[in-house]
Amino acid sequence: MRLRSGKTVALLAALTVAAGAPVAVVLQPSDEVSAKGTSGAKPAATAAVKPLPFDLPATATLRKSSRKVFAHYFTPYPVSLDNKPAASDYYTRNYLNPAGEGGKHKAYGGLLRDRPRPRAPLAGDWQLKDMETEVRTAKAAGLDGFTVDLLNLDPSSQHRKRVDLLIKAAQRVDPGFKIVLMPDMTATQIKSLSPAGLATALAKLAASPSVYKLSGNRLLVSPFKAENRAASWFSSLIAALRQKGYNTALVPVFLNFSAHYKSYVPISHGFSNWGNRSPNQQGGIAGNVSKSHALKKIWMQPVAPQDERPNQRVYDEANNTENLRTTWQNAISAKADWIQLTTWNDFSEGTQISPSTHNGSVYLDLTSYYLTRLKTGKWPAIVRDTLYLIHRTHRVSARPTAAGQTKFMSPRPGTSTPRDRVEVLSFLTAPAAVKASIGGQGQAYQAARGVQSRLFPLRFGTNSASVIRAGKTTTAVTSPFKVTQTPRVQDLQYCAVSSRRAQTRTTTSP
Repeated sequence: MRLRSGKTVALLAALTVAAGAPVAVVLQPSDEVSAKGTSGAKPAATAAVKPLPFDLPATATLRKSSRKVFAHYFTPYPVSLDNKPAASDYYTRNYLNPAGEGGKHKAYGGLLRDRPRPRAPLAGDWQLKDMETEVRTAKAAGLDGFTVDLLNLDPSSQHRKRVDLLIKAAQRVDPGFKIVLMPDMTATQIKSLSPAGLATALAKLAASPSVYKLSGNRLLVSPFKAENRAASWFSSLIAALRQKGYNTALVPVFLNFSAHYKSYVPISHGFSNWGNRSPNQQGGIAGNVSKSHALKKIWMQPVAPQDERPNQRVYDEANNTENLRTTWQNAISAKADWIQLTTWNDFSEGTQISPSTHNGSVYLDLTSYYLTRLKTGKWPAIVRDTLYLIHRTHRVSARPTAAGQTKFMSPRPGTSTPRDRVEVLSFLTAPAAVKASIGGQGQAYQAARGVQSRLFPLRFGTNSASVIRAGKTTTAVTSPFKVTQTPRVQDLQYCAVSSRRAQTRTTTSP
């Protein structure tokens, strides 16, 4: 599991919440004048056909941009681990269940709080089919590829086999969708390799055309926690790869960029860090980008929706979608070259942006909106009214009822102040009335055209909201995640639902 630097960067909060009071913030950037539409927004019944509030540009259009968006793929959590029905598969039996895996996760209520979106058992090579599905999903959202966390390069290991499958899936689905090799310098097997040994393993993977290479056949290598090896060690790796026929574009990912990057300048194509997961810590993005550009290096900015780690007893306060939106906006404003979504599917750290039982595709939908601006220079026009509801299923202070949970998550030092709020995030073609029911208490307000966030105090019960214009409901959403006073396990993730995507709570949820 990853650890991060404790460095905190001050940032003026994007939302200031008075205790117990609803707050509305219009999130309309100055160049979002292209957002347009009429009151004839299509109703939610068409959600299966048009799930986004805007029309995503064609893949070819997005790929013309030099700015790239990758998602960090974590091999321990593929779509399925055993190809069994969701109600009885490994995720349900052992990862979501506090008593799973012989009870070793019981003290913190189970290893995970969310899981990949379930599917029925598949015939044939189900593991490859799952990887193909993940590639198609990422491509459909506008992503350029995956940065794959290389935990073990032994050909007999499950992690290596999944990497091979992911590369094969990318090649089969779309050769233009690229896999970036990210050796994890914290992983035991990777740390055991010499530069020559790692070069040999990387070269075997690089034989696939789906593994990302820059011009001049420069193999992109982006080691996670690069500071675990000295710059001289990576110089030897670069030399060994050259002997294998590959020039190297090194983009090290640091846990502490400022403390370590200087010695890597002569050998690096660019830089990145693992980043933070709280909106009050996103103020240093512009400085990192500027520092890298001054050295004529690219900067890959991390972007994540949230972070909760039951087994590490820590979480970050993401302020509903504020961390995701703030990080994206700051990265765009600072002109970051690349984005790494951290992560696609690390469910043990609660940072997943891939479709899941608790988040649907909401965070991926929002990412598509921001990456369109990053790549095209223009905010996409909002052509369909859409509502998103984002909230926790219990208050921060609640304690679980499941027997045996004795270890609880606490806020990470320096994170935003934990809060209990329901967010209604609206994408509207024109001003309209929004009616909401927050734990059974009615709320009504006039929402602006474009993107607007509205916050309400978290209450026990069910949350819903609808958009009404000219006396007609244009879109509506009800969260299947009921807010309870007595949670079974402590779960500090934000659940998210969309008015344009069907989602129901499954029996596999904790």
